Amino acid sequence: MPKKPQNPNTIIQNKKARFNFEILERLECGIELKGSEVKSLREKNVSIEEAYVRVQAGELWLVGCNIKPYKNATSESIDPIRPRKLLARAREIRKLASPVTVAGMTIVPLYIHFNNRGFAKVTIALARGKTHGDKRQSIRKREDQREIRRAMKR
Repeated sequence: MPKKPQNPNTIIQNKKARFNFEILERLECGIELKGSEVKSLREKNVSIEEAYVRVQAGELWLVGCNIKPYKNATSESIDPIRPRKLLARAREIRKLASPVTVAGMTIVPLYIHFNNRGFAKVTIALARGKTHGDKRQSIRKREDQREIRRAMKR
């Protein structure tokens, strides 16, 4: 199966999020970075597999995102796993915050990319955790699609 052409500005994608969660709603947010973190992002030294978004005092915070320190940075040390503020409108934050109080709902980052103006953006999603049966069904559906494509090639 040919892979979909990936956006060249995409830095990292959270593939596990699509498998572990049912994506309900998406939102693109800016991310507040310090100093050399932007250069580290451009080198793709980031991990969002275990990251999630927390709503605190009407603000969105990206927790668990690991941006490794830039190797050529000055002596200013920045904690690689510090919480980072996400930039979104208050209306959008309220829209995401209310369903999170429901059990089983969470906000997860899907991918980080640079927009056309060069700003780092994080696409987050309101998601519901999948059960073990749901995950099996996803695997079965993916395998069936693969078999159909193979049959079409013949």
